[in-house]
Amino acid sequence: MTVSTGELKQWMSTLNMTEAVHILEESLLDAQSKDWSCGQFLQHILRYELRRREDKQRAKRMKWAAFPFLKSLDDFRLEEQQSLSKRHVEQLRELLWLEHTYNLILLGPPGVGKTHLSVGLGMEALERGHRVSFVAMDNLIHLLKTQEIARTSETRMKRILSSDLVIIDDLMFMAMEKSESNLFFQFVNKLYGQASIILTSNKGPEDWGELLGDPAITTAILDRILHKSEVIKLSGDSFRLKHRETIFGNT
Repeated sequence: MTVSTGELKQWMSTLNMTEAVHILEESLLDAQSKDWSCGQFLQHILRYELRRREDKQRAKRMKWAAFPFLKSLDDFRLEEQQSLSKRHVEQLRELLWLEHTYNLILLGPPGVGKTHLSVGLGMEALERGHRVSFVAMDNLIHLLKTQEIARTSETRMKRILSSDLVIIDDLMFMAMEKSESNLFFQFVNKLYGQASIILTSNKGPEDWGELLGDPAITTAILDRILHKSEVIKLSGDSFRLKHRETIFGNT
């Protein structure tokens, strides 16, 4: 039975092979000129479809992650961060902590690479198929306060809560009102045991109480975050100040 290219395209569309359908004619010509077997032709078509689907899923995960910038772990200036060894970075890169829903708390003064390290780990997780969300603390509070009245906030919160890894940047950057602390506790409680959290902060957990305001809420939040966690303290001078650009050059 002879089947036209048009019919093949229609069948492929029905089977939702929407990517491979675009290379069908070219692939048929290649199969003839290169004397492919039926198996080789089918493998070529299916491999292309799967690869394109994976690329699109990766692009979607990257968009939803909302990273503030794209920097990998390989870009991290490890030689300037004496408190973190190459072995430690490679252990973090393995993502065993994520598979066991451990949290990471990255502490240190501004500019020492906390956000860069969190983004690098987030990108590593994303490349391996995990759903990742990055959100600054002030933006998270805004989302929590507006999710019931703004559809964009509701949508973003649903994506964050469905993530495998949630990165919260600049935790404790500013003091919270009691209502905000309570919303943050509810958020952490929903993630507890369901997703890993990376927190970056310039204040240690012992100082969070004065910023969260309510001792009971502080204790409840710390209990859930620190239950399964690794605290990593970064030190040194600010990378941004050390490598700042100047309009006057080096003269």
